[in-house]
Amino acid sequence: MKGLISKEHLFYMEKFNLLKKDIIEDNSNKLLKPKKTLPQKMVQGGAWISSLRIARKVFSLIRLIIIGRILDPSDFGLMGIALLSMAALETFSSFGFKQALIQKKENTASYLDAAWTVLIIRGFIVFVTLYLVAPSVAVFFNTPAVVPIIQVLGFLAFFQAFSNIGVIFFRKELEFNKVFIYRFVGISTNFIVAVVAAIILRSVWALVLGLLAEKVVSLIISYWIHPYRPHLSKDIEKAKELFGFGKWILGSSILNFIGEHIDDIFVGRVLSATALGFYQMAYRISNMLETEITNVISSVAFPAYAKIQDQQNRLQKAYFRIMRLIFAVSLPITIGMVLLAPEFTQIFLSEKWMPMVTAMQLLAVAGLIKSIVSAGSPLFVGSGYPNFEFYMQMIRGLTIIIVIYPLIIFMGISGAALGVILSIAGMLVIWYPLSQKITKASWRKYFDSFWPPLFCSSFMAGSIYIAKLYWIPVQQPLGMAALMFVAIVVMSICVYITAMFLLQKYYPYYDIFSEVKFLYKSLVRR
Repeated sequence: MKGLISKEHLFYMEKFNLLKKDIIEDNSNKLLKPKKTLPQKMVQGGAWISSLRIARKVFSLIRLIIIGRILDPSDFGLMGIALLSMAALETFSSFGFKQALIQKKENTASYLDAAWTVLIIRGFIVFVTLYLVAPSVAVFFNTPAVVPIIQVLGFLAFFQAFSNIGVIFFRKELEFNKVFIYRFVGISTNFIVAVVAAIILRSVWALVLGLLAEKVVSLIISYWIHPYRPHLSKDIEKAKELFGFGKWILGSSILNFIGEHIDDIFVGRVLSATALGFYQMAYRISNMLETEITNVISSVAFPAYAKIQDQQNRLQKAYFRIMRLIFAVSLPITIGMVLLAPEFTQIFLSEKWMPMVTAMQLLAVAGLIKSIVSAGSPLFVGSGYPNFEFYMQMIRGLTIIIVIYPLIIFMGISGAALGVILSIAGMLVIWYPLSQKITKASWRKYFDSFWPPLFCSSFMAGSIYIAKLYWIPVQQPLGMAALMFVAIVVMSICVYITAMFLLQKYYPYYDIFSEVKFLYKSLVRR
């Protein structure tokens, strides 16, 4: 019996040793498995944020087409005035805490409660202020119907302040797949509620209800998707420390607001709410893709630059990878928008929106310049130079203040669009030398990133021009005209990609397709 037990014991000991060996080897393989590099995280983050932006813009475009056919331009103007009022107060009370939390290299968990507490206090102040000033805003724009809309949006600003600040870690650690989930649910909710409400109510309140539904759902999701639970804090010192960095963000935000919205203020005040509706619709459509490119860059590049701000070579390589992508995408989009704006408006939005076409074309050009200049913003802030962004926005704000009024008087909403172009172009004077100072790059790197997509876009423009010579949409049924429009867009994209492929074959320096391959490999390794 004793011998039998010994054999059993030896048998199980041998099995245990084999199992332990397998476990050790498995853990060793996991340890040896390479972690994702920062460029991989940047590209993967870009993929997730791009997917989110594409989803948002697809929903937004479909919503604009559906609601634009139901509501009048004056309804969009009313909503624009209300959102403008809310954005003004939120901007002038912004502390830049979220950017400061992302930029800090050390542990930031201890700062979250202080930041969350200040944001709630700020949200309450915004709500009370908007509620009280709503009648004055209505008098300023001569639109009494905007009063209850502003007051409802003011409460929404306070409600939104209670969102879980822990989601800031998703951006800090480049976990943009979670950002996608967090934002997508709110976007889809806005789409469904706004469209249904527009069909039923046929008023501006459809837009208000859509936004309200999005913010409520987003707040709930923020606590579901991240385990952090914020608490009210009395730690004033931590709030002051965050504000030390954020004060430059505040200054830049104020100047950015002036540059972004002073045209809306003048259009609504000098012209009318209806003119503002035309102008804002033109801006949304013309900048739909360029703005999203800029937002993707800011969301992904800023935390990445913050991680490599002390590594010159990696910083330069990352910056010009982004620049090449911006030029390769923004240039053909702008040219296509300028050439096809009349047909798009007539087919998808109807004749009542045709007065905005010229403004839409000009704003598309402004969007191109903005996407280029805005590539410097995450570089400046992520590298620890938020004052550079402040100076750039200051040039923009001063320029738009000087030129906007006379241009609107002489050219209407097209003059406002031209003023936007001039103000953003003025930022180039600051953007180029400052970005060159940080990256230590020569002018040749900028030029080599720009001319290949411009060259290929000229072939695309020629194909669109030829197609338009033989196509008159007003002579076709709506469905056939829409199908032809899509066919021309697809054809122009194919021409551009083919031109890029041939250029890359004979000029291998500009290998934009390698960026796509890098993206694919990075996603596969996840």
